[in-house]
Amino acid sequence: RIALLGAESTGKTSLSLAMSKALSAHGLPVFTVTEKLREWCHRHGRTPEAHEQAQIAASQLEAIFSIQEGWVIADTTPLMTAVYSEFIFQDKSLYEFALAHQSKFDVTLVMGLDVAWVADGLQRDGEHVREPVDSLLRQALSQASIPFKVIYGQGQARVNAALLALQDSLRPELQSL
Repeated sequence: RIALLGAESTGKTSLSLAMSKALSAHGLPVFTVTEKLREWCHRHGRTPEAHEQAQIAASQLEAIFSIQEGWVIADTTPLMTAVYSEFIFQDKSLYEFALAHQSKFDVTLVMGLDVAWVADGLQRDGEHVREPVDSLLRQALSQASIPFKVIYGQGQARVNAALLALQDSLRPELQSL
């Protein structure tokens, strides 16, 4: 299981799709789990309130861990819901749940802030939230002793950096990805 984490508009979705394509091209069974918050916002036509955060985190977790075979690339995890709950609502109650499950991922990749911010409907708060959210995320991972790698680069360079970060988890014959 591969977790892609990061503040808004840092390329998680694009990277999840590109990684899935690259790994599939090598014959690996790959399943990409989309961001449940995005689906929730589209369905409800608004951003969630504080009391709705736990259900969104649980939905993301269920979608990720219901897949029991192949490579699973998670376009975010409940940890991002916990981070945003703290940042927006000053609510730290989701961290214990989120970090317990984050530790079950084989690889955690955190998106660098080197891609341009792009508006994307309801769930984007603005470029100004990326640095504080990134700081909260890295702090949470570090305090929980969950190893992570930060992925930088544009386009294919970002994909290559992510694939390089996975090398230790790949079969030896695929380490040249």
